[in-house]
Formats: sequence, C-alpha cells, structure tokens
Amino acid sequence: MKKQKINFKILIPIILLSVISIITIYSALTYTSSSLGNLALKQAVWYLIGWGLVLILMKLKNEYLYQHTWFLYIFGNILLVGLLIFGTPINNSKCWFTIPGIGSIQPSEFMKIFIMLTLATMIHNFRNDYKNPNTKEEFLFILKTFVIVLIPSILTFLQPDTGSIFIYLIIYFSMMFASGIRMRWFIIGFFIIILLLGSFLCIYFFKENLFIKIFGSSIYYRLERIFNWHSGSGLQLENAMAAIGSSGIVGHGYNKTPIYFPESSTDFIFAVFASNFGFLGIIILLGIIIYLDMSILKLSRKKIDDTDKFIIAGIFGMLFFQQIQNIGMTVGLLPITGITLPFISYGGSSLLSYMLIVGVLLNISMKKDRTYKYR
Repeated sequence: MKKQKINFKILIPIILLSVISIITIYSALTYTSSSLGNLALKQAVWYLIGWGLVLILMKLKNEYLYQHTWFLYIFGNILLVGLLIFGTPINNSKCWFTIPGIGSIQPSEFMKIFIMLTLATMIHNFRNDYKNPNTKEEFLFILKTFVIVLIPSILTFLQPDTGSIFIYLIIYFSMMFASGIRMRWFIIGFFIIILLLGSFLCIYFFKENLFIKIFGSSIYYRLERIFNWHSGSGLQLENAMAAIGSSGIVGHGYNKTPIYFPESSTDFIFAVFASNFGFLGIIILLGIIIYLDMSILKLSRKKIDDTDKFIIAGIFGMLFFQQIQNIGMTVGLLPITGITLPFISYGGSSLLSYMLIVGVLLNISMKKDRTYKYR
C-alpha cells in the first residue's frame, strides 16, 4: 500500500499565510491598545492550537464529523442562543463569550463549519434517495436546507452580526449550486431576494421611524454605515487608503505603518501589510491566496466522495467571498462590513475555524489516496 500523502499545495500556502499573519499583526501593535496584550504572540499561540486541531482531525478523519453533524449543528445553535443571554456586550453586540484566562470565543465562526457539514450530509442523502427528483421533491429539499441556514441566521442577526449572516448565505448558495439542483430554483430565488430586499430598503429609505421600530436603531446605523461607504468618509477608510496609497513599490518598511486607523489587526490588516511591503508585497500576498484557492478548486475536480465535494464548495465560496470583501472594503471598493481576511486577521475563534477547514481539506486529499490504494 502507498503511504498517505499530505497535500503540500494546501499546506505550504497556509504556513506562509501564518507567517504573514503573525508579522503583520506585530506591526499593527503600534496602534493597538496595550490592554489587549501582545496580539502577535496570541495569534502564534492560536496557530499552534490550530495545528493541534488539524492533527486531531486528521486522526479522526472527516467521517467522524459527518457522523456527528446534527450534534454539532444543534450545539452551535445552543451557543448562539446562549450568547443572547450570557454573551459579553462589546460595541453594542453580543457576539462573544468571555472566558477568564483564555479570552473571547465567537460561536458564529464555528457555526459556519457546522452549517457546511449539515448541508453536505443533507445534499448527499438527498442525491442518494432521489436519483431523478421531481419539482416537489426538490422544493421540499430546498425548503429544509434553507431552514437549516435560517435558524442560525436569525440568532446571529439578533446579536447583531450581519457579516456572519452574509457568509452563511454564501456557503448555502455555493453548496446548493454544487448540489446539481435545477437552475430554475436559483432564478426564482434571485427574484424573491430582489423582492424582499427591495421591500426592506424601501422601509429603510422612506419609513425610517418604522424601520427603527421593527429592526432597531443598531441595524439602522449599521446600514447607514454600509450605504455611506462610497463617500470615502470615515477615519478607518480614509487613513487605511492613505497608508496603502503612500506605500509605493516596496512599502514604508516593516513595522512602519505611517498612520493610525482603527481595527488595524483585524478588519484592516491588509492595509497594515500593504503599507509595510507596498505593491510588491501585495502581489506576493495575492499570489499566495490565489494559489491556495486554485489548489482547493483542483482538489474538488479529483475523484472524491460527493459529500467531500459539497464541503469543498462551501469552503471555497466562504474563503473567496471573505477575501474579496475584506480586501475590497479596505481599498474602498466595497462597503465596510467587518468581515476579516482568512488566515491573516487576528482572532482566535476565526483562526481555529479556518484550521478546522485545513484539517478537512487535508483529510479529503489523503482520502483520495486511500481510495486509489484499495481499488
């Protein structure tokens, strides 16, 4: 039997991104509150824990996750409900549990993985049970899967954490597209979304008092922030763009971010890296990110189980959306939504969830080798 092989096309980019993450967060410490401690050191610790999770998951195999999908999904929703009761308010949001001696844990980050696992097993079972499903069978299936995403979306909305909801929906549509259901459902869904979104925005623009009464002032001001992004106003965006724009070809130099902007180690970490290493550094970083994305897509084209293919669709959709959204909002091309840059931005919960994804991808890669061995 051949020895199992680790997919270095996925492993090496992750290692490079981890190094970039730690050194960039260290550079961002210049403008980070000292009360938060050494975030670069904490990120390094989170990466070590993350690699430990990867090793554990590679030992357990993905089948262990698939067998316990519903337990994980229910557990994730219980955590989201618990946030509304016991969560620690930070910036008027209850998105985190504060654990003394450890820090803050954000359940919505792990809920992304639980949604992927649940949808993957549901799609797999549906395709096995219905080889040629009719319209009614597909509709009921779509309804069931949408409810699976709707429940955590509502709980996350109440925190409120709109960025995570966007990611839930991206995961859903990516995996449903990969499921092979008829294209008519996407067309119908598009028109339904346009209708609901149009009604939502009409209330927002023309009935402000009613909007605040229904959805609350917090949601109103979050939307106001999104719709005013194109003006380029605001300390975050203006200073981040100034730091990037003045960096030139090779940047201002490591640990020399020339101007302050909030959230420099999380939402706007790309601006710190760009200001330090300039256009050349940006090209290298984007090259690593694109290489990782293409490696994930290439893995999906191999002869692997359907469940694994659906998981890959969700992973790729989530990572690609976050990469585009984070970099886009940093340079003023997209609204500021608070979505972080995967594997780069500081955050224990988000990083651990990404490392779980790495473990899943490596398992899929090795499972491919095992499949060929026993044939």
